[in-house]
Amino acid sequence: MSTTIEDLALEQNETSPVQYQTEDGSPNVALLQDRSPKWMRSSRAALVLTSALGILFLFASYMIPIWHTDIWGHLSYGRWIWEHGQLPDTEPLMPLSIGVSMIDTAWLSQLGSYLLYGAVGVSGIKFIFAASIVMTAGCISIPLLKRTNNLWAALLSVGVFFWVDYQQLLIVRPQLAGLVCFAAIFAMATSYRWRRAYTILIPLLFVLWANLHGSFVVGIAVLGALCVGRAIDVYLKTKRLKLVFAERRTRELFLVTELAAAAALINPYGLAIYSEVFAISSNTNLQSLLEWDPLTLRMKQGRAAAAIALSLVFLYRLSPRRVSFSEVLILVGLGGGALWTSRMIVWWAPVAAYYASLHLAAVWANWRGFPTVAERKGSTTIALLGILWIFIAISPMADAVRHGVPKDHKQALAKLRKNVSTGTPLDAVEYLKDNPPVGQIFNTYEWGDYLLWAGPKDLQVFVASHAHLIPTEVWNDYLQIQATAGNWSDKLDRYGVNAVVIDKQGRSNLIEALEGLPAIWEKKFANNTGAVFYRKKPI
Repeated sequence: MSTTIEDLALEQNETSPVQYQTEDGSPNVALLQDRSPKWMRSSRAALVLTSALGILFLFASYMIPIWHTDIWGHLSYGRWIWEHGQLPDTEPLMPLSIGVSMIDTAWLSQLGSYLLYGAVGVSGIKFIFAASIVMTAGCISIPLLKRTNNLWAALLSVGVFFWVDYQQLLIVRPQLAGLVCFAAIFAMATSYRWRRAYTILIPLLFVLWANLHGSFVVGIAVLGALCVGRAIDVYLKTKRLKLVFAERRTRELFLVTELAAAAALINPYGLAIYSEVFAISSNTNLQSLLEWDPLTLRMKQGRAAAAIALSLVFLYRLSPRRVSFSEVLILVGLGGGALWTSRMIVWWAPVAAYYASLHLAAVWANWRGFPTVAERKGSTTIALLGILWIFIAISPMADAVRHGVPKDHKQALAKLRKNVSTGTPLDAVEYLKDNPPVGQIFNTYEWGDYLLWAGPKDLQVFVASHAHLIPTEVWNDYLQIQATAGNWSDKLDRYGVNAVVIDKQGRSNLIEALEGLPAIWEKKFANNTGAVFYRKKPI
């Protein structure tokens, strides 16, 4: 007697047999239905967006070198904190800034990056750099995809953000950690539905942000703008002030703004961190730096911002979506900040990318009809997780975890050379380590951070990227020396400078001037990047 599939099914469960065929003999399609939980399902659009973010991650990991400023100085402060087991009260690394009070608003970023570097080397820095960019882009594009179900709008938001912010993203610094916090908070605060968890998660993020970077005040300002904008929208719609305070979303935004401002006080410095942030932004030394100049059309990022701003104006005229007062406040506020100092564009770009893509999706839906809801499948989620694993597995970080950090100095230097910018003074520092200078040196601002990190022990650098901690007199003298203005040579004597370490980009005049004083200075090292001079008779 032969046994059929139906007989086996009946033996396994007589009360509810599995129907492999329908009454007409065709396959039972119901058996092929996705029975995975809804929270585990994702759409093909999400798969494509994840792939795009993964490609961006690999691009940032392999194609963008680590710039020679900022990160090395922050690693040096992280090393100091780890070795001393405390935060510095005064500037500890620049001899000419001894005694200057210091509130280290980025101590957690510095310590964390130092420990990561010690574990996996330069690959760890490349990982957090690329991951920060991708997480920021994800916080913009993923909510957009969920809200509009328009894959092209989500992809556009990633492209706009990266295009406008590209120059700001080139430099690895704690600001990137602040940017991730900013994007995550913005995504929650502007979500279509407010979840109770946001009232807890947003303040917790501010606790973290206030210890990672001083830019947390931008987040508080944006929350405040969202709250005020919502209140204005409610009033314009109802014409009743009483209903403004009764509206749930307005009250939630007001509460979370208060909690965020209070949560930021959970840091080693308490209330003093607020005054320090504003003191840094108004420091006169920073006015000499290009990155603190106002945003203009002469800058690439200025032209990119202008193009997106004009696009927003055009989209607002066409979009069937109501333009909220909140988005106007945020865009105008952050945009005005960028016109004051170009560094503020780093916060304007993700917001502009989000709103431009949101209204473009609305225009498209109005023209072509609303897109169908993408089908969410568990199998797509498995593919998505697989793609994530592949992107991480082929990253420099994964290679460092598998093979470890090179122990040999030559191998470590070769790997470093592949991952840093051509402006990094690798060879100049190697010369200094083999021939340590005596006493004070003069160095250009851009090289100060790497000299602090990789130079000989107790190297007395002149300046580094923490320009706000340098006394104004010292900073002004630095500007005159590097420009060979006035009695620049006498100033080198007055500071007891016995070695000069300078880059060729923008300082060829100083190199020529030192070469013109052969009785005092001797060129000991030179390459395409810069030069090293030693005083023939040390002071």
